[in-house]
Amino acid sequence: MELTSTSFLVTLIAVTVLAMLAALLLWNRVPGPGWVRWPVRVLMIALCQLTSIAVIATWINGSYGLYSSWDDLLGTENAQNASAMTGPPLGRAKFTQGGDGTQSTYFRGSHSKLAGQVIVWTPPQYRAPGADKTRFPVLMLLHGYPGSPRTWIDLGAMPGTLEQLAGLGAAHPFIVVIPDVYPGGVNTDCSNTPTRKVASWLAEDVTDLVAKNFRTLPEPRGWGLMGVSTGAFCAAKLPLQYPKVFRAGAALDPDPLGGDPEVLSDPVLRERNSPLWLVRQAKKADVALFLATSAQDKDSPPAQLEVFSRAAAGTGVRVRTLVRPAGGHNFQTWTSMYPDALGWLSTELSPPGDGRGRGRD
Repeated sequence: MELTSTSFLVTLIAVTVLAMLAALLLWNRVPGPGWVRWPVRVLMIALCQLTSIAVIATWINGSYGLYSSWDDLLGTENAQNASAMTGPPLGRAKFTQGGDGTQSTYFRGSHSKLAGQVIVWTPPQYRAPGADKTRFPVLMLLHGYPGSPRTWIDLGAMPGTLEQLAGLGAAHPFIVVIPDVYPGGVNTDCSNTPTRKVASWLAEDVTDLVAKNFRTLPEPRGWGLMGVSTGAFCAAKLPLQYPKVFRAGAALDPDPLGGDPEVLSDPVLRERNSPLWLVRQAKKADVALFLATSAQDKDSPPAQLEVFSRAAAGTGVRVRTLVRPAGGHNFQTWTSMYPDALGWLSTELSPPGDGRGRGRD
């Protein structure tokens, strides 16, 4: 059972309830003298407390993605050595159906040599009668730091909100892909570093996996990203680095677009992987970016959106900005931005239609 799975949390809750019932039923039935009965009762109380703490800790971990796996929790995963990461290769990756309509897998990419979880959701239109030859656009959702792919589902109201908007005709019925943004627990702002190729993981390995297993439109016209916080930084960066893979990116409350010294200490590496530097180098790239924040968000101030827009002028990169008058750096603010972001993405990316051959051009 996965550490962050709903089934594990439900199992812990059930064990906690059973421990409490057992304590109530057996409290006055413990045999033996007092010096035996009282230690047993203390143990029953301790068991109830231990299971209750485990439930709370698991819920907090699932909400904030503090530990992504058992290996991460126990410290048995070598986070600094990407080559030590194991998992089935692309050809042997198997998707498991979840109770919430999603499918998930864990695999090791051939380009990055990183391994991580990928959750996929297909819209109802994907399984509609007569749609077996229809290919769909792909929307990759990038979580923040700390966080996990489940954050989008448990806190971000996705893909439910997208399904509602698509049903109203306000957004495309996208195939939703939610990958681990920092396999092994190391945040690189979705960058390739000497020890971890996270950009390759997202733009090459995850896209290969999805294109092989689902009916996707060709890249880049059918592929886009949407991210929050650190994931928003990545959603602004990756289309600029991989314009042949992603046509559009929606960044909701992005981290500093010039790069974060606490994430990448090497100034050259940090600069070359920042959206602000990349957009200045863009030459007639067919890329579009949606940047959103709120006037109250000190972590993602509106001023940086203005700086970015000025830097993009004359490059051909299409930039649209949105500044909400109020809101914090949280999903309550981000979910309010979904209609604008998803509607905009649907104007930049192709709708479902007949494709040719494999999922990419």
